[in-house]
Amino acid sequence: MAQEPNQRIHLIAIGGAAMHNLALELYARGHRVSGSDDQIFEPSLSRLRNAGLLPKSEGWHPEHLSTEIDLVILGMHARTDNPELQRALELGLEVVSYPEFLYRASQHQTRVVVAGSHGKTTITGMLLHVVRKLQLDSGYMVGAQLQGYDRMVSLDPQAEFMVLEGDEYLSSTLDPRSKFLWYRPNIALISGIAWDHANVFPTEADYHRPFADFIASIEPGGSLAYCAEDEALVQLVETHAREIRLLPYQTPLFVLRSGQVWIQTEEGDVPLRIFGKHNLQNLEGARTLAHLMGIVPADFYAAISDFEGAARRLEPWEGPDGIRIYRDFAHAPSKVKATVQAVLEHHPSEAVLAVLELHTFSSLKPEFVPQYRGGMDGPQTAVLFYEPEVVERKKQRLLSDDELRQAFGRNDLVVVHTPAELQALLATEGPHHPVRLLMSSGSFGNLSREALSV
Repeated sequence: MAQEPNQRIHLIAIGGAAMHNLALELYARGHRVSGSDDQIFEPSLSRLRNAGLLPKSEGWHPEHLSTEIDLVILGMHARTDNPELQRALELGLEVVSYPEFLYRASQHQTRVVVAGSHGKTTITGMLLHVVRKLQLDSGYMVGAQLQGYDRMVSLDPQAEFMVLEGDEYLSSTLDPRSKFLWYRPNIALISGIAWDHANVFPTEADYHRPFADFIASIEPGGSLAYCAEDEALVQLVETHAREIRLLPYQTPLFVLRSGQVWIQTEEGDVPLRIFGKHNLQNLEGARTLAHLMGIVPADFYAAISDFEGAARRLEPWEGPDGIRIYRDFAHAPSKVKATVQAVLEHHPSEAVLAVLELHTFSSLKPEFVPQYRGGMDGPQTAVLFYEPEVVERKKQRLLSDDELRQAFGRNDLVVVHTPAELQALLATEGPHHPVRLLMSSGSFGNLSREALSV
């Protein structure tokens, strides 16, 4: 596999957030890397170009595959009829999914896997922040950019640990298993199991099933940290946990002083740069994992105090005329509700303008949208943005504005359908709201940061 030097490795769908980071890491470790994609956006585009790994043209080029290629890594974006995939199979090349590759690269390390419907990127980021400050050796894979990191994948075969963000989504078009089922953790965490990805998991029971399998995949004698405030998760753990150590955790005590959160610990009160109960719950999960990795509480708290969050996780932006803007990745119902509440609690006396973009398969399904009910309650002005053509491309029924207002349980929900409408609304309403929250796992119709900050 890739631990052998100078392999020729081809990545199908190289432009993905995780895939392009893996390509950069493989190249840095001396492998000959090539790849393809039908669309590559920033920041993947510039990062691949700077490394000399950007494909010469967009699209799929089966003629570029030959028997000289040692390994093909298949990204989730590639479909079954992908011409490069078909060519690789015809040639008898070894094709593996991204998570299978990561398992093979880390099978001799202690694997620490962070899973859950929400918070897994932040928890992984917190843990890596502490590990790095304490100068511990660890490989890693995390799904968002962290401050101070050149790339978000590190394959260090000499490191004791491998910290992996564990995603419940499917591994690849050839492998319908959840990604995290490949990792077989020695140390694991589940942050919560709020129903998500309705396009893949049609019911809540369907969504819970891979988490039960994940618990069963923990190596015998391993450990599982889990949020004790999620009743469904507690029941799942109690039903399926076998031959492993269980460590429940919950939101720690904290106080707010002059706009700053202080967490109350046995080591004394510790100031933090993050806010929101969900982030403090994430912090406690990270502390539990750190403990299992041999990090004592005093060292953990000293290291975590200057953690500022991962990219697009309540990320502060500079706004006009003193307006505070937060950009967040929240898109699933549980994430939206937690993020909105965090901002409201942090700015209790200020008018908040909250914008949510719906653009994923799940969030646009008529039978799933009611899961958002109450999620946008609280802000003075709540805005829902989605583009009808996106719904049409996904071949789903277009919901009316009134249906969306009823689903969210907010009659004054403002619904806009084009980037131009959204920008105009922000320019008109923005100045009347000292705090602005922008939530999406997409790009708001490719509006620039400047356009969203008017």
